[in-house]
Amino acid sequence: MANQRLETARLYHRLGFGPKPGEYAQALKNGIVQTRKTLLTPPEIDYGLSLISEPAITDLGKRPEPNDIQRGGFAIEMRKQEDDLKVWWLDRMALADHGLTERMVWFWHGHWATAIGKVNYAMPMYKQNQTLRKYALGNFSEMSRAMINDGALQFWLDGNESTFKSPNENLARELMELFLLGVNRYSEDDVKNLARALTGYQVVRSTGVLTFNPKRHDNSPVTILGTTSSFTGESVSDFLVAREDCATFIAERFWYRFISSTSPLPVNHGAKRAFAQREIGAGISALAESGDFANPEFSIVKAPVEWFISVCRALAITPSALKPQKQLLTYLDRLAQVPFAPPNVGGWPADEAWLNSASAQFRIAFATWLVKQGDTSPIAAEKASLRPEKTADWLGVSTWSARTLNALKSASDDPARLTILAICSPEYVVSA
Repeated sequence: MANQRLETARLYHRLGFGPKPGEYAQALKNGIVQTRKTLLTPPEIDYGLSLISEPAITDLGKRPEPNDIQRGGFAIEMRKQEDDLKVWWLDRMALADHGLTERMVWFWHGHWATAIGKVNYAMPMYKQNQTLRKYALGNFSEMSRAMINDGALQFWLDGNESTFKSPNENLARELMELFLLGVNRYSEDDVKNLARALTGYQVVRSTGVLTFNPKRHDNSPVTILGTTSSFTGESVSDFLVAREDCATFIAERFWYRFISSTSPLPVNHGAKRAFAQREIGAGISALAESGDFANPEFSIVKAPVEWFISVCRALAITPSALKPQKQLLTYLDRLAQVPFAPPNVGGWPADEAWLNSASAQFRIAFATWLVKQGDTSPIAAEKASLRPEKTADWLGVSTWSARTLNALKSASDDPARLTILAICSPEYVVSA
């Protein structure tokens, strides 16, 4: 039963954003096989998501000149659209009945990391987010082609400035190192030649609309990883994705983010074999069915957004309904993780990078603010003596340590304080 509790908890917290009230206890009754099937199978209609309206993201056009009277209003609207976009996505994560798709969009956002701080405009980031959602559990070859043609990514990595006269290597380098192949699986000559193959793209910054200008493209044959051809962006994407190194690398990324950031992917792991046809859903399913989620050694610290969304799901909180609204993004910023704002092209760090004394203090303040606006009735309805144990089922925690259990027992007469202690506990902050 202990292993079932551990595996079930990890499946909910890692392949979704944690259970809603009652889901974890029901999953334990259903058994691990049915639980996997439920979590891995997106419904035809997600009723939680149907409650959310699309954000009002518009083309704001060129930024007014410094002496233009419209400049102040432009800046206010730009910031409003950015904040609305961030909160809209947090709502999707929190309200989705089925967490896997949004969790995979979150995973891919960290993989194809693009920051609005450089792009500036919300519309290109919104379009990229929609692309990541379209292919989140689909075919990786198709996703990669779509991302080559993504205006936000191209602008973020200076593809807009790359011409046959002056190829920019940023996109080429990151495409091989961080997106498709991994470190030490290419040479510097490969980077230079790939940069030439990726020339010719132009982006409208305010909309993310991407066009290809043949006059700016280097159409001469180049040699990449031993193959010589007159590559286009799409053909070189297909070429790189088809390589064995790509299958290994993406399986490694699945393992790193969902199983362990400290232990390497086993050489013959089923996730890599399942990804042979570049089907993302098959790779994730193989990971879930491998039994690795039941291994006590493979703990992972929740990133701040993952922790926040798991709390929202447990306390029936809609992020956009939190008051004051600006405080939400302020708390996430203090914890160093805000959607659409990864720190660099490598995305956010993992595991123990999120554990320090400052973040612990911010998390307690954040938790206190959330609990005041959340629904603690699932635990308040229980007898005080049963609340510590029942809180584990409510939040999807496999077991409490003796230290945490003692702390929860000391607060059993106060559901709000008990909840704050529980969601800030090591067992909840870490998907242990």
